[in-house]
Amino acid sequence: MGKNSGIEWTHHTFNPWWGCVKVSPACKHCYAETWSKRVGARVWGVSAERRFFGENHWRQPLLWNGEAEKAGERRRVFCASMADVFEDRRDLDAWRLRLWAIIGETPWLNWLLLTKRPENAAAMVPWSDKWPGNVWLGTTVEDQEWANRRVPVLLNLPAVVRFLSCEPLLGPIHISGWLMKKDGLAKAGENRPTDEVVSKEGLHWVIAGGESGHGARPMHPAWVRSLRDECIDAGIAFHFKQWGNWRPVETPPQGSAKILVHGGMHFERMSKSIAGRDIDGKFWNGFPLIDDAEAK
Repeated sequence: MGKNSGIEWTHHTFNPWWGCVKVSPACKHCYAETWSKRVGARVWGVSAERRFFGENHWRQPLLWNGEAEKAGERRRVFCASMADVFEDRRDLDAWRLRLWAIIGETPWLNWLLLTKRPENAAAMVPWSDKWPGNVWLGTTVEDQEWANRRVPVLLNLPAVVRFLSCEPLLGPIHISGWLMKKDGLAKAGENRPTDEVVSKEGLHWVIAGGESGHGARPMHPAWVRSLRDECIDAGIAFHFKQWGNWRPVETPPQGSAKILVHGGMHFERMSKSIAGRDIDGKFWNGFPLIDDAEAK
């Protein structure tokens, strides 16, 4: 975590604190909780204290901003991989204020605020009808039920980019009614950004991925293909992050104990690096593109 993140869709990660509370099925095998316990930080749950950081930690985004400006290239910062910025706790308010200030001081960084609590965002940010151009707001939706709950709330918030993280993808999701139509993002085909600018309406970006770690649940390829195809039809950016620890296989190895049958398909358990991130032999690396003038 930090500079040069290993997460495929961001350059850096920044955590204003560590710790959270589980709120939906996507949280069942939370990698952040597992990691925090591994390093001895007991920060999960309603009664647990959160872990905060010192001055050197908070200087890092300023350094990244300077590097991005020098390179003349905007950088993405995922905030927060080990927490939820919009968790409703008063002991976090002062740290949120510091985060908003850092966002204002780093115009060369696009801040990706990913939350499972979009209903709290409007009351917690210091912006009203015009959010900073370097704030991208996303919500996690693991299946249709949670998409129906969270996406309409997200669409009422005026972030310059609104995105979904469908990871872990636990069931089919249909989002075509919420997608921004073909006037502002990556078009079909290679699904790479064009020189067009994002629309003010709808969703602008979809990330999908399977679960990894202990207890990981398999992701049916039909769910991924459906999301991909809806994004292609709308002309918006689609990014496939990973299969996770279960990859579909047509011919399962004989006698393997690492085979699971799910949804009429065979899945083989393997490391996520071996499982890979291609769909039908193709990689999907779509990103939204925004006007530099609007982002600063």
